[in-house]
Amino acid sequence: MTARRDALERLAREPSGTGLFSDFDGTLAAIVSDPERAVPLPRAEEAMRQLASLLRRVAIVSGRPASFLARHFAGGGAVSLYGLHGLELWEDGRAEPVEAARPYAAAVAAAVAEARAAGAGELTVEDKGLALTLHWRQALDPASTAAAGVGLASRLAERFGLLAKPGRSSIELVPPTGIDKGSVVAREGAGLAVACFLGDDAGDLAAFEALDRLEHEGASVVRIAVDSSEAPAELLARADLVLDGPGAAAGFLADLVGRLSDKGAPP
Repeated sequence: MTARRDALERLAREPSGTGLFSDFDGTLAAIVSDPERAVPLPRAEEAMRQLASLLRRVAIVSGRPASFLARHFAGGGAVSLYGLHGLELWEDGRAEPVEAARPYAAAVAAAVAEARAAGAGELTVEDKGLALTLHWRQALDPASTAAAGVGLASRLAERFGLLAKPGRSSIELVPPTGIDKGSVVAREGAGLAVACFLGDDAGDLAAFEALDRLEHEGASVVRIAVDSSEAPAELLARADLVLDGPGAAAGFLADLVGRLSDKGAPP
């Protein structure tokens, strides 16, 4: 049995006790040079909406603000939206920060202001409210810009008491609350018979680790890595299934919808 077929069969076996969690960028959406222009692949968006009515729990857990995710997935479905690695939840038509993150709002705002004042060459400063990201994907000299970004992030993290997290051609500063994709998956996956996470980046390793703990507690788990030239080797090595890019991830999700529909899961 292939890894793909095995993953589909496990996820379709007990839909009322199954949860599927996914990253956004590089998983449901292609990576683009301008983060604001990223959109989910239509097939992935439709499949996630359908799965929300076929499985016990479906959620997107992303470094994006919850309000960004809501542009595509809010309304008309039951996809839960966790932004800023779990620091926000889209609820009742707005992004609700977790209580542990609220005291850091002023520190993040000050870090954003200092980052912009630094005028660090080709670095792009993205203000996410309770987090900020320094990007260098569009830099003409990515190596030196990356070094400048990592150095600036380190100084800001120390000055304002924030945590630096590396990402794809970027580094992010977040409140040190202990909340991440793993803590979301651990909480939302508790009590499920089957749990799955799809991701493509270093930040998704925490979600895989949460699946490890759920598996130890008796759940059947499926770790899916979405491959690219920037995918971390550790993520690929730990995956039960590796898919070749967001297009393949969308195809997998669509096939899962088909399997569940054939089994007669409630629409």
